[in-house]
Amino acid sequence: MASRRLDFIDTTLRDGNQSLWGATGLRTGMMLEIAPDLDRAGFRAIDFSTSTHMAVTVRFHKENPWERIRLMKARMPRTPLSFLSTGMRFISWETAHPELMQLSYRLLVRNGIERFMVMDPMNNMQAVADSATAIAAEGAREIVGALVYTVSPIHDDAHFAAAARRLAAVPAIHRVYLKDPGGLLTPERARSLLPALREAVGVKPLELHSHCTIGLAPFTYADAPSLGVDTLHTAMRPLGNGTSQPAIENVVGNLRSGGDAVDLDMDAVGRVSAYFARLAAAEGLPPGVPQEYDRRYFKHQLPGGMIGTMRRQLREMRQEHRLPEVYEEVERVRRELGYPIMVTPFSQVVGTQAVMNVLASGRYANVPDEVIRYVIGRFGTPPAPMDPEVRDRIEQLPRARELAAEPGMCGLSELRRRFDSRLCDEEFLLRAVMPAEQVDAMVAAGPCRQRYSAVASPVERLIGELSLRPDVTHVRVEKDGFMLDLRASPRGAAPEAAA
Repeated sequence: MASRRLDFIDTTLRDGNQSLWGATGLRTGMMLEIAPDLDRAGFRAIDFSTSTHMAVTVRFHKENPWERIRLMKARMPRTPLSFLSTGMRFISWETAHPELMQLSYRLLVRNGIERFMVMDPMNNMQAVADSATAIAAEGAREIVGALVYTVSPIHDDAHFAAAARRLAAVPAIHRVYLKDPGGLLTPERARSLLPALREAVGVKPLELHSHCTIGLAPFTYADAPSLGVDTLHTAMRPLGNGTSQPAIENVVGNLRSGGDAVDLDMDAVGRVSAYFARLAAAEGLPPGVPQEYDRRYFKHQLPGGMIGTMRRQLREMRQEHRLPEVYEEVERVRRELGYPIMVTPFSQVVGTQAVMNVLASGRYANVPDEVIRYVIGRFGTPPAPMDPEVRDRIEQLPRARELAAEPGMCGLSELRRRFDSRLCDEEFLLRAVMPAEQVDAMVAAGPCRQRYSAVASPVERLIGELSLRPDVTHVRVEKDGFMLDLRASPRGAAPEAAA
């Protein structure tokens, strides 16, 4: 059989970072250091950001996300940067006015995003088509329409094929991809589903994006090219596996052994993987490891990125040992809320409520606003009816009445009246959807730091921590022939250091 040439999307910076490191692991300088080698590797595109990642950039790193895009595009002139658009929302949980979304698309394209992956969390294909058309109007080079994969009695092959056919008929959509956020696609199901999608999309390319959460994706990827898939989404090994995508090194090895042609610069890929291995060691970040198969996962269906974020949040509260309880509660909450597809924002809606139910004194003792908005219909109609007792309990909350009485989405003219008219569009958009104090801190921090060293970073952290300890006057570190000697200086004098 003739070999089939494949394309690859690298997910290391966006989905790998989110799945394994809670989206907070990588700062701008870390990305810039390795950008030239990523650009040489030969990927079709780099899965780079979402509005959620932009919020993390501001909130945790005090970095300007627009500046991050510009800097990365300058370092990667050949490889398109890709943005995942998750419905009619930008950073905020709230459904955004079409004018605000149009501005966000315009600014993303202007700053260097060339490729958009477009999904709707309810799998509403008309909503995907409308978003794609709006993005195309702003000059995006490539738009990929998403089918979000899930397992349920109604999501059979015919259902997904019909949806794929609708997307392929949209002129603004250049490619279609199956997005499997939970890593639920088994090789057996792929053998019937992927050929059905291949036929449905016609001449338009078909992509596959899956996670290794229960160890299935590497097996499915090995068969995917022979089943009609043109492009696979993979991550560098240090940020692959685990709840992330399959590691590119393993995928390439499997495909080549099966006769598929892979046109990547594997030397560049090796340098990128080695860089992230050093970074993970220096920053104390866990690399991805192969996962065991777990049939129970088909019940809660939490996507890889959400598991990473949830584990980090529980760890910060010293409650990580209760993760199994949370998994069970996620299954129960999802059933009570009408089986929403477990993808952003609904995975967060269900997951947040499940964590609160486990940690609080009683189930639904605390209900966050996003869950209330879901229940009162602000996100659309769930696939199945909600549990009437849970629905009625939430609808009767005083906060539910307050949220139901909220005015509709604000257009740009009304939003602009709330802010300084001298703001540039980029800062205005951030302030329109984020807490003012977070944006203030970002602005005060100044330009993004553009350099990173895996050797210097631990030393910088040590010095930063010591600066908060006036009781410590002398520190000496020795390791593998390296010696660092720090002594506190009298007030007003220059610090003393020897290395």
